[in-house]
Amino acid sequence: MAQSDFQSYDVLGIPISVVNLETAEKALVRWSGDTRGRYVGVREVPSIMIMHDDPKLKEISRNADMNLPDGMPIVWIGKRKGLPVERTCGPDFMEHMLLSNSANGLKHYFFGGKEGVADKLKATFRERNAGVQIVGTCCPPFRQLTEQEDQKMVQDILDSKADVVWVGMSSPKQDVWMAEHVSKLQGTLIGVGAAFDFHSGEVKRAPKWMQKTGLESLHRLTRDPRRLWKRYLILAPLFVIILRVLRKPNLTS
Repeated sequence: MAQSDFQSYDVLGIPISVVNLETAEKALVRWSGDTRGRYVGVREVPSIMIMHDDPKLKEISRNADMNLPDGMPIVWIGKRKGLPVERTCGPDFMEHMLLSNSANGLKHYFFGGKEGVADKLKATFRERNAGVQIVGTCCPPFRQLTEQEDQKMVQDILDSKADVVWVGMSSPKQDVWMAEHVSKLQGTLIGVGAAFDFHSGEVKRAPKWMQKTGLESLHRLTRDPRRLWKRYLILAPLFVIILRVLRKPNLTS
C-alpha cells in the first residue's frame, strides 16, 4: 500500500486515511516539494462497494497515496474506532484548497467535466479568490482517446507545472485514469467527480444539514434517480449487510 504518510483503517479492503481538511492540505503542500506523481481517491459507500467487488479496482484504491473519507458512514466507522477522522469530501476539499491557495501557493489544473465546465470552474474560483493559481483546464471528449490525443493532454499538464490536478470524472473511471497516468505526471491527481458540477453551478448541492447527517446521497438520488438509483438503493444497503456479516473492519496503520 502507498499510504505510508497516514494512519488508516480498513473498510472492505480499502484503506481509508485518517485525515481532515487541514491534514490533507498539509500533505498536498508537502508533496508539491518533489516531482513524484501521486493520486488521491475520494471514497464513499458506492465507490467502496464497486472497488470491493473488482480486484483491479481494489488494487488501484490500495495503491493511492491517500483515500479521503468522503461519505459520513465511512467517517462513522473510523470514529467508532476512536480515530480522529473527519469527513473530507471531494467538493469540500477542493473548495478548501482553492480558497486558501494564496497561503499554500499551489498551482492547480482542472481536468474533466462536460465541455466548458472546467473553464467555468476556473472563472468561478478566480472570482472568489483573486490569488488562486489555476494554470490550465481540459475537458476531454467522452470517448476513448487516441494515443496522440492522450500524449498531448499529458504534455499540456506537464507544461503547466501544476502541483494538483483535479480530475472531474465519475468513479471508478477517474480512478482508472489516475492510476494509468500517475507515472507520466509529476503532481498530485485527485478524483473529485461531481465537485466540478457543484462548484461551477451546473448542479445544486444538498443543504449543509443533509451533508452533516449523512443524507446528501438522498438529495442526489432525488435529483438524478435514473443515473444514481443503483448506487444508492442497491450498493448502499448491501454495504451495511456486508459490514454486519464481517463485523468491524480491522485497523491498519
